[in-house]
Amino acid sequence: MKLLVICNSSAGGADDDALRTVLRTLEEGADVLTCEDPDDLASVLAAHPDRVPVAVGGDGSLHALVAALAARGELGDRTVGLVPLGTGNDLARGLGIPLDPRQAARVVLDGHTRALDLLTDDRGGIVVNAVHVGVGAQASEQATPLKPFLRRAAYAVGAVLAGLRAHGWRLRITVDGTPVADGRRRVLMAGIGNGTTIGGGTPLTPAARPDDGLADVVVSFAVSLPARLGFALLLRRGEHRSRADVRTYRGGEITIAGEAVPVNADGELGAAVTRRTWTVLPGAWRILAPEADAAGQTGVTR
Repeated sequence: MKLLVICNSSAGGADDDALRTVLRTLEEGADVLTCEDPDDLASVLAAHPDRVPVAVGGDGSLHALVAALAARGELGDRTVGLVPLGTGNDLARGLGIPLDPRQAARVVLDGHTRALDLLTDDRGGIVVNAVHVGVGAQASEQATPLKPFLRRAAYAVGAVLAGLRAHGWRLRITVDGTPVADGRRRVLMAGIGNGTTIGGGTPLTPAARPDDGLADVVVSFAVSLPARLGFALLLRRGEHRSRADVRTYRGGEITIAGEAVPVNADGELGAAVTRRTWTVLPGAWRILAPEADAAGQTGVTR
């Protein structure tokens, strides 16, 4: 097995000891070429077409790798690996990829190839795990400067700060052409999940499966202060779908339009948008992961 291990130390999350453990483990069973802080990921991939690219980092690192492969037209040709040394590691959690560096490296060496769906937007962007707009994106914005100090706890602090300030956005939302928000009622948050969690384990779309050809959609209308607090408490436990002001859907095409609203895709903040459409591409890319059973579960304890 020939691997191209892509590390981005500037992204944060991984420490030197963990990275050394990963590389030692991979070298036990593979021919490893390491690329640290690549300036041009596309050129690195082009220079080593015979190697399996492995992202060592968080959801953002994997997002960058998959986006680069998509831009090169290689998603269907090259399986990728992931060793989750980031802050959130949400896709890894959903796939059962261990958060322990050595165990995750063993999955790269011994794991099964699993085809996953991909979300694409009408501006050429991609999403491997989840995209959310509204208060969740604001929470990520608040959490970003806190990550180097608080690590995963930064998400919780960011959520509190954003939840106290957000008043919602007037948004029109359709799922497969069916209106689910008409723009008159304010929306606190809308999430589209290919994976199950965001923000380092918050179960936004806990029933989502990354290989069923559909995205799970959650829309929260909890805009008053008491409603925001209640929604936040239940969201952390994955019980938010029981609220009367929360709606859930499943579909292959989701459009959100209206007031300019902040967007977070795979943990990466983007510019506020007034309209965006996301479409599911079934089985568009492949990753090395623990074997899943017929229900899509991995059986891995995390």
